Amino acid sequence: MSLRDALHLQARVCTTLGSAFTGQVLRLLGDHIRPGTPLCDRLLNWPGAIGASGASVPLRLAGALHGLVLDGAAPDLAALYPPNPAPGDAALWRALDRAMRTHAARIDDWLNRPPQTNEVGRSAVLIALGHWLNARHRLPLVLSELGASAGLNLMWDRFALNVNGVRFGPETSALTLSPDWTGDLPPGATPRIAGRRGTDLTPLNPKDPADELRLIAFLWPDQPDRLARTRAAIAIADAPVDRADAADWLAGRLQNRAGHLHLIYHTVAWQYFPPAVQTRARDLIETAGAAATDDAPLAWFGMEADDATPGAGMTLRLWPGDLRFDMGRVDFHGRWVDWTPKPVTLTA
Repeated sequence: MSLRDALHLQARVCTTLGSAFTGQVLRLLGDHIRPGTPLCDRLLNWPGAIGASGASVPLRLAGALHGLVLDGAAPDLAALYPPNPAPGDAALWRALDRAMRTHAARIDDWLNRPPQTNEVGRSAVLIALGHWLNARHRLPLVLSELGASAGLNLMWDRFALNVNGVRFGPETSALTLSPDWTGDLPPGATPRIAGRRGTDLTPLNPKDPADELRLIAFLWPDQPDRLARTRAAIAIADAPVDRADAADWLAGRLQNRAGHLHLIYHTVAWQYFPPAVQTRARDLIETAGAAATDDAPLAWFGMEADDATPGAGMTLRLWPGDLRFDMGRVDFHGRWVDWTPKPVTLTA
């Protein structure tokens, strides 16, 4: 796929996901980027897969530009970004082109790392899952998140979920998620968290201003609700995230935990793991699952892009027994949830 095609495809995806402005930015970049500067030459000659299933080069570039706006480095570009009125194509392209020439070195540096949004809206399904698992097993949960970024979705039990007027989660919460919901309600069995930890190859510290900027910059500027959610989660962030390969990290974390359910999960992260890491991580989880007991069960949940539409698929494997559940589908940013697992009868 060429850079032009990748930019135009991502522009359409962003527009479909509710960000017409990011769609406009990426469309203009696809229309106008030409060789002739070191930055443009690097973009045009990027090796390997550059789209959403690979390096996500369009989103890296969009995030770098948004970062310039957020920290005031490009005031003329900021004047055309939301919440200001939508600009025309000609004015926006002039500002984008000027920013790419003036701040080429900084943009080039941002391109070296993949996007890290740590979308908090995905916690809606984690809250529902936690209630579902607690209704089934009545055991405290130990959380292990793969591709955890800044660890914001390791704190899902401190957020609330509002489903059709029914609240799940603490009465006093950092934020409340209210996705459009179809399917049964989650069971009213509030989970207990006994421990939480995550891993990421390039974890972000949400309390570090540079890392906070990076988290916010990869959110789309015309979606203030996502920005507000992320800032609310950052304000209470304290979940530990280790800098490590996912499989290497799992190898030291899969011992049986008597009296606890160990929940391993990832949300739109598995696709970015190299095939060898995916294979090793899967083997480690399945081996640990074979040793799981009723007193120390193991759950593996994934919210990931698949061959179906719309949104991402949600799958759950549960040991002992290697039981497999289709949990439904969800919007990539958590705007809607189609929850399909069979209801769980509350146990004593």
